[in-house]
Amino acid sequence: MNPFSTFSRREALQRIGFGMGALAASDLLANVREGGMDSPLAPRHPHFPAKAKRVIHLFMNGGPSQIDTFDHKPGLAKFDGKELPDSIKKTLQPTQRNRVGTIWASPFKFSKHGQSGLEISELYPNLAKHADKLCVIRSMESEIANHSPGLLMMNCGHPVLSRPSVGSWVLYGLGTESEDLPGYVVLMPNGMPTAQSRNWTSSFLPGVYQGTHIETNAKGGEMIPHLNRKDIRFGTQRNLLGLTRFLNQEHKKEHPGDERLDSRIHTMELAFRMQSAATDAFDVTKEPQAVRDAYGDTPVGRNLLMARRLAERGVRYVQCYHGAGQPWDSHSGLIPRHQKLAEESDQPIAALLEDLELRGMLEDTLVVWGGEMGRTSTIQKGPSDVNKIGRDHHVDGFTVWMAGGGVKGGTAYGETDEWGLGIASNPVHVHDLHATMLHLLGFDHKKLTYRYSGRDFRLTDVHGHVVEDILA
Repeated sequence: MNPFSTFSRREALQRIGFGMGALAASDLLANVREGGMDSPLAPRHPHFPAKAKRVIHLFMNGGPSQIDTFDHKPGLAKFDGKELPDSIKKTLQPTQRNRVGTIWASPFKFSKHGQSGLEISELYPNLAKHADKLCVIRSMESEIANHSPGLLMMNCGHPVLSRPSVGSWVLYGLGTESEDLPGYVVLMPNGMPTAQSRNWTSSFLPGVYQGTHIETNAKGGEMIPHLNRKDIRFGTQRNLLGLTRFLNQEHKKEHPGDERLDSRIHTMELAFRMQSAATDAFDVTKEPQAVRDAYGDTPVGRNLLMARRLAERGVRYVQCYHGAGQPWDSHSGLIPRHQKLAEESDQPIAALLEDLELRGMLEDTLVVWGGEMGRTSTIQKGPSDVNKIGRDHHVDGFTVWMAGGGVKGGTAYGETDEWGLGIASNPVHVHDLHATMLHLLGFDHKKLTYRYSGRDFRLTDVHGHVVEDILA
């Protein structure tokens, strides 16, 4: 058997509301529901009809090895253990060049899957069953082969300067369909990734578009600290909020166009509405046991199940990090580490794709998988024990895959060279990936702009083109 097969809030306010506070709170919720001008997150139409309405971004922070997952290089076997030619060595970034070792063919077996015959490593047996849903881009390129700039590039479109994150641009462009939850949520099982909150910053966009970081494996079980007040009854708090909003509106008349004030007011009001909505959305125990078993009772499994629950409640952009820091950063011990990390994520990702499909959500949910970089096809100098060998950072030919949301499933796009260290055809820069994501969401990436410091800024800066060949 496939595991995936009361009254309204408005009525509640009408029944139990009283006084100025209740009237103001009722007006607040009406404005949000009807897309009134009071809500900076009211749903908005994109530039043209969209294929995707939302994004679930599965971030494998640290940089998974494309050579060992989705970019099969059988030709490397004949060079295994040999020195990399100097002509290829000099194309590497200086840090890589100084510590490059011998060529190392993947120790993992690859097989063809689905009607498309997409080649996938044995590390992902469950995900491989969904090969015909995947659009694998094997020719990704970025800027700097290091973690912080790599993360910022993948998330914000610039490796150094503070820029709004992809999720912030999506929220700015589309608004949210969720009345009682943040429109952009970042799920972390433990701790923070490298570059920390800069990965989901709104930067110069209004603060209301910033990602909301949720510690999903927090000690004491409190994912959102201080969400509920224990010193005041809910009804009294609701009336106080209504009165506060009335006073805030009067204050706003004296400070028109103050986006910081608007963001603070909106955040306070959202926090109140989240008291019940967030408790429900993040409570995976409300799912049938068979569904929970399909995802797995692990940090990654619970995160991806939460991501689906948030997506179906109207959250526009959900980002799921694999863990704190950079867990996929396998400079040593790549075999045991990649085996462990793939085992942790394989079943949950496969369950997510199946769950979305059976709920009719995959067709308008864009799922993106990948890290901030890939890894070299050579080993790093040092250990000879095969279980201690690792690969270095690599940004000139790594892999990202997408599914759903208007992309062409069962597709492998782009190709790396015979060494797995350069791009042989169809390079896709991170700017191109962002342009394509925005296109699937209904936006011309050149026209989704924000005026700041005398200039119209956009996610893709002055770069980027839509990768038409991967569109369904």
